[in-house]
Amino acid sequence: MMDFLLEAWVAGSIEWAKFTWMLGRGKRWQPGEKLRLLFACYCGARNTGSDLRVEEILRQVRRVLGDENVDLAVMTQDFDLTRGYFQGTRQVRLPDVFPPFLNRETPQYDGVVACEGSMFKSKFANALTTMMIGSLALASARNRLSVGYGGEAGHMDPLVEKMCKHYCRDSIVITRSEESQALLGKLGIPTELGTDTAWTFEPRPAEYGQKVLREAGWDGTTPVLVLCPINPFWWPVKASVAKAAARMLTGAYKESHYRSIYFHRSGRSVESAYSRYIHAFARGVDRFRREHKVFTVCVGMEMLDRNACERVAAQLGGAPIFCSDQYDMYEIVSILRACHLMVSSRYHAIVTSMPAGVPSLGVTMDERIRNLMRQRGHSHLTLSVDDAELEDKLSGALENLWRERENVGEGIGRTVAQNLRLMSRMGMYFEGFVAQQYPEFPLRKGALNWEEYLPPLSANLQRLLEKYGA
Repeated sequence: MMDFLLEAWVAGSIEWAKFTWMLGRGKRWQPGEKLRLLFACYCGARNTGSDLRVEEILRQVRRVLGDENVDLAVMTQDFDLTRGYFQGTRQVRLPDVFPPFLNRETPQYDGVVACEGSMFKSKFANALTTMMIGSLALASARNRLSVGYGGEAGHMDPLVEKMCKHYCRDSIVITRSEESQALLGKLGIPTELGTDTAWTFEPRPAEYGQKVLREAGWDGTTPVLVLCPINPFWWPVKASVAKAAARMLTGAYKESHYRSIYFHRSGRSVESAYSRYIHAFARGVDRFRREHKVFTVCVGMEMLDRNACERVAAQLGGAPIFCSDQYDMYEIVSILRACHLMVSSRYHAIVTSMPAGVPSLGVTMDERIRNLMRQRGHSHLTLSVDDAELEDKLSGALENLWRERENVGEGIGRTVAQNLRLMSRMGMYFEGFVAQQYPEFPLRKGALNWEEYLPPLSANLQRLLEKYGA
């Protein structure tokens, strides 16, 4: 019911925005002014992947449009948790009940860029997808720039899908997979094919990650096996005033409380499936450790992953835990890149470790890791979180990964180079969208190299491009 109310509230706001635009309200960008863009996202929850992909979108847009020509603002749910991120960009707080915020904020900008990776899916939260749709549609309703950047589309509940189909037809979405492009195409939404935007992210130097591992007991030579478990079964998050009231009055639903009026899925079946996954994950890893000497650590890419890390570490007899509630995105990725082997249920743990050539396999809850592994040519290194034979298959896959690690590294390097090309193309598309919407905007002139559509690249990425071409 609460999802329905949020969707109806946002839909009403979009219709009102269209009406007021037709009456002539609103001021259009004028030559000589900075282009004001609002970046709609899921930042401020210490989800490392969500935060760093936005960081790279901002860097890329500044490179493409010129820092001197733009005035950028990004949404955050908690200023304390994004302090030090998004240099040179104003942060605006996104409240949990967001429709009034969207109504108030979006008219102040010349365009909206939706940045969430899981942009059009019901898997995690209909509220988040509704916020993405609303942000895009409120911009296009006022004839402003409206772009989804590096987003994914998957199963949507019927009402959300209907809303997406109806209100996003005047936006354009650069997807990060062919599968998402095909799905949105069926809904009549204009698309272009891109990729994720985390490929250019640069963490703290390698020495930082190595130092943290040594302080946790690593001897400096033993291969480090990093594990990134999650709770795959407590999604989606839904709003519930009844649960919020029960929690406040009786303390019920404490374990499944996400925040304010939002709650995870809960119940015996959820806990049972989660326990089976944790047990199989830990047992499969432990069988591999009996045959190979490795130093094992757990990394929580989102604050919510701490429980999964603690449960896996406990079943392994103890392992150091590095979680994003204590380490920022620059530190977490530095730690990942200091490791030598990875098992991850987190998509961005795999993506951000790839520039360092860390061999990885995925235990996935949805299509994101599966699509990435297919692109790498490593589909055999993808397992499902609910596989009844997960323990056996994980143990076997880790053996394969260890044996094939040099070849796997070659595939990883080629994939990084290919995705840098795709990400550059996203910059070209974006430049074209701006030129179409605001023909008088002062874009760069002359023939430009494709790398000039990317954020400035690190020496490491330059070396990968030289080795694997592009």
